[in-house]
Amino acid sequence: MARLAIDSDYLTGTLKALLEIPSPTGFTDNIVRHVSRELMRLGLDVELTRRGAIRAIRKGARTEGARAIVTHLDTLGAQVKQIKDNGRLCLVPIGTWSARFPEGARAQIFSGKGTYHGTILPEKASGHTFNKEIDTHPVGWEHVELRIDALARNKADVERLGIEIGDIIAVEPQPEFMPNGFIVSRHLDNKAGVAVALAALFAMQQQKAETPVDIHFLFTIAEETGVGASSILQPNVASMVTVDNGTTAPGQNSDEFGVTIAMADQTGPFDYHLTKKLIELCQQHDIRYQKDVFRYYRSDSASAIEAGADVRTALMTFGVDASHGYERIHLHALRSLSELITAYATSDVNIKRDFNETAELDGFTRQDTDDAEQALSPQVKVERLGPQA
Repeated sequence: MARLAIDSDYLTGTLKALLEIPSPTGFTDNIVRHVSRELMRLGLDVELTRRGAIRAIRKGARTEGARAIVTHLDTLGAQVKQIKDNGRLCLVPIGTWSARFPEGARAQIFSGKGTYHGTILPEKASGHTFNKEIDTHPVGWEHVELRIDALARNKADVERLGIEIGDIIAVEPQPEFMPNGFIVSRHLDNKAGVAVALAALFAMQQQKAETPVDIHFLFTIAEETGVGASSILQPNVASMVTVDNGTTAPGQNSDEFGVTIAMADQTGPFDYHLTKKLIELCQQHDIRYQKDVFRYYRSDSASAIEAGADVRTALMTFGVDASHGYERIHLHALRSLSELITAYATSDVNIKRDFNETAELDGFTRQDTDDAEQALSPQVKVERLGPQA
């Protein structure tokens, strides 16, 4: 089957709704409920793990050798580390990100008595007071503080509000959807990936797409802290494609347009055959793509492999500028990813041996090691070498 048409309005509408729901790692119940309801609305049954990772299976021609599409619902955030004598809050990050990015950001504090709002500021925030010291003030989580928008002049005031050490803080996304297709927001990693997966499922349901095997749509809740897909895969899943962000930056080949297929991240190469298949699908279905290698990056794929899952993994990404900061993407990349998911889900199974968890050597895959020069025709060799004496 050819790639399916993607409803851009559904995709952007879904992303807008996801961005409105705070979901730092450890505070994901509400977004789990939202995504679960949408999956059920689209006709799938939903299973939740104890902590809330989601599995929704779209039935195919057979159960064995199932394919998984995995994204994560959790985002970066912070926690209260200490209540200062001046009524401000010391913070520690949830996930790996620089304190320079939340400086100036609006935030929500989830306390036992309810939600409070505030702003994350450097300790020396006023130029009228500190003059040039605001430019030389160090960057780091120990050098920022959260100003609460409530009567909080000292530690006792904060304690009366019910704010305590360990309370989770969500940084507000402040999204903008531009008429030219650019989308600027915090937490596009990985709420854009979730929207991509749901848009692909929406297209498959609307167009009644048939698949050769079951498709497991998986949504994890602790990827930003390294847990990811470590406990969500079922044994019959043979291949897993992760949808996440790629980094558009100097030295990288990612792009804000088309699909960026990761060949490797800091944990090593992705599966040779599954990655090759995704590239071939892009070529067959005229989906713009580029390849990249990420040096300081891991995803749900890494956590699944490290947990012992014997599954082929690959990573397809949407190019993000300023990842883990105030991020920017383009709708073209999101739509391209959704198209590739539909092409992959409906494509034939090439490695039939993967229907079984283990099998004999017969039918095992091969990787081409033929000498490229020897494989050329004599005419091509002559043209490359030039006239012979």
